[in-house]
Amino acid sequence: MKILVVGSGGREHALVWKISQSPLVDKIYCAPGNPGIGDLAENVSLKASQLDELLHFALDNHIDLTVVGPEDPLVDGIVDKFTSTGVKIFGPEGKAAQLEGSKAFAKNLMKKYKIPTAEYEIFDSYLEAKDFIKRIKQFPIVLKANGLAAGKGVLICLSRDEALHGISMLMEKKVFGTAGEQIVIEEFLDGEEVSIFVLSDGRNYRLLSSSQDHKKVFEGDTGKNTGGMGAYAPAPVINENYMKKIEAAIIQPSLEAMIKETTPYKGLLYFGLVLTGQGPKVLEYNCRFGDPETEVVLPLLKSDLVPLLLATIDGTLDEYDIEIESGYAFDVVLASGGYPDAYEKGKVISGLDNLDKEILVFHAGTAKKNESLITNGGRVLNVVGLGDSFQKVRDLVYTNIKNISFEGMHYRKDIGHRASKYLNS
Repeated sequence: MKILVVGSGGREHALVWKISQSPLVDKIYCAPGNPGIGDLAENVSLKASQLDELLHFALDNHIDLTVVGPEDPLVDGIVDKFTSTGVKIFGPEGKAAQLEGSKAFAKNLMKKYKIPTAEYEIFDSYLEAKDFIKRIKQFPIVLKANGLAAGKGVLICLSRDEALHGISMLMEKKVFGTAGEQIVIEEFLDGEEVSIFVLSDGRNYRLLSSSQDHKKVFEGDTGKNTGGMGAYAPAPVINENYMKKIEAAIIQPSLEAMIKETTPYKGLLYFGLVLTGQGPKVLEYNCRFGDPETEVVLPLLKSDLVPLLLATIDGTLDEYDIEIESGYAFDVVLASGGYPDAYEKGKVISGLDNLDKEILVFHAGTAKKNESLITNGGRVLNVVGLGDSFQKVRDLVYTNIKNISFEGMHYRKDIGHRASKYLNS
């Protein structure tokens, strides 16, 4: 088989890495890819936003399966475009991808089908949102840009002043562009956050490992939200019984709701959950593999990924069981100084040749210049370890990070802090 992977980050590197292990695969292309991906696949000079050009490439090169990493092309209808010409592509159609593309769509769906989530209001008027915030008595509250904002369009506001400033940034100054023209204001949910990946063929689904991301840029979960500073899988906060509760209250009703709305969900559905005192509640849906969770979930997947991807397209997922490796996967993101705000690119990366053989490195924002590997993004590298003991694999990753360097390199030194209390109990 010939496979085309769309995207250029750590998630796509992890997807290419896993797909390359399949005996079904002869050739992998990645558009646009990155230097790390280039060791496993042929990088193609096409952006994820070039939907027509990607389709032409798939047709001209007889691609058997296209796998889409980022959310934007999915929301923009790349799956509809490919399937209309008979080209197999993994992911939801544009209407179904609105689960991520529109926070308002997702919240209204959950309300209609009684799927547990935070209480909310939707506004497309700055003055009405401002008036609503002036009447709120309990803080913190959460502001969400309705559209796609690269994982950064969520503001947790601890006070009325913060909230008023937040809606000004979203709706008046449009710091996230058109994504903030409509916003969702919702109650703050207190509890552990977990990520659940579900493969769905529209009727049937299969669970991958649970995981926990770390959105805040600094230790102690402080500072601004980022695309994710690290992750681990599985999440020790969830046991088998609790997962069954999540399936019954959230996963099954969500997939059934999409069927009732005549938009059956095919692809990877990401459930961002909060485990509250009243039970699990949905924080968000994503219509694709999460990042950096993918970098820990896929290394724990024992099964061949390619037949599973094909089964979601063909509607035959009920014929497959998924095998998960025992133990843990642990990922720390190495970021450019200043991220998620302004940062410099072009810093030379050194030390990748000095890592233990057990370590995986997934490139997120790198480039090549004069044979040197340089930084080319906010999140630069994912350093991943695998092992039977959570503490040992955590120590392994942090020990190996000391061998890597580039000017301004920043990373959180407390990834995994939430897991410890469950593992030690």
